[in-house]
Amino acid sequence: MEFLGFSLRNNLFVAPMAGVTDRPFRQLCKKLGAGLAVSEMVTSNSLLYGSAKTRRRANHDGEVDPISVQIAGADPAMMAQAARYNADHGAQIIDINMGCPAKKVCNVMAGSALMQNEPLVAKILDAVVGAVPGLPVTLKFRTGWNRENRNAPTIARIAEESGIRAIAIHGRTRADQYQGAAEYDTIALVKSRVGIPVIANGDITSPQKARHVLDYTGADGVMIGRAAQGRPWLFREIEHFLATGEEMAPPRATEIHRILRDHLADLYGFYGEEMGVRIARKHISWYTKGLVGAAHFRHAMNQLQTVGEQLAAADEFFLGHAAANDSLRYVTEGTEMKAA
Repeated sequence: MEFLGFSLRNNLFVAPMAGVTDRPFRQLCKKLGAGLAVSEMVTSNSLLYGSAKTRRRANHDGEVDPISVQIAGADPAMMAQAARYNADHGAQIIDINMGCPAKKVCNVMAGSALMQNEPLVAKILDAVVGAVPGLPVTLKFRTGWNRENRNAPTIARIAEESGIRAIAIHGRTRADQYQGAAEYDTIALVKSRVGIPVIANGDITSPQKARHVLDYTGADGVMIGRAAQGRPWLFREIEHFLATGEEMAPPRATEIHRILRDHLADLYGFYGEEMGVRIARKHISWYTKGLVGAAHFRHAMNQLQTVGEQLAAADEFFLGHAAANDSLRYVTEGTEMKAA
């Protein structure tokens, strides 16, 4: 797929998720079938550029091109400065966050809160596009501020007029947070009114759902976030289904064990042992969600403090599943669920 001057493997995008889409996760998703992965958002506050967290978020060493970095903020001048800073540090695409519904972001009028101030949106987009004339700028936003104010079509028009090269739309309003089901009518409406690529996001949890959303909205691609947590091979499953119409066999327990092992090694190397062990816990929890014995395993895992202990526990858990014909055993409805 040709996208903004880059040749992508496909039209499957990893959604930027705070605390999740770090370099190890982005690289893993690309390896397992994603065409492009957007970084977790980086602050536009120049006072924080030197912080360890910001430096890690801006670390793209060894990452497969293109490098897409998401910036967040509400001040046009600071957003422009952030765009230039990240362009100077390896970003090849600048993505603007107007989709995050988190209170700590929206309370400072950033993220999806910006959608209620359309004149400010125009100023920010103009400033960022003007700050990095050699780089494509993209925008991620929601269907609106709330269900009574689904102004995504207006935001999309402003974006296109400002020189934004592509947009991604989450099928919920800011007020919805992540509750209820995503709707795709607004995304389809936006696609019918703009000439730039539109990426559909929200509740895309299976190959079949990806096919449905692409067909229903006419979108140029789909963006997947929470469904890939602990299931990064979802991208190759969707890629295979879109290409052939056939479902790919699910990964065996031994392969998931290997994927997890590689992911953990990258996390430890990226963050160091102490922080790496802490961050690994949530990923391990996602990899084991719904599996027999997972609740007890996760409780024990959260008490472990060293890389060696964490790896040994993960090995024991997955080798136990591999011993059962190399297939993962999921809990069923009823009393078994409590034992999981």
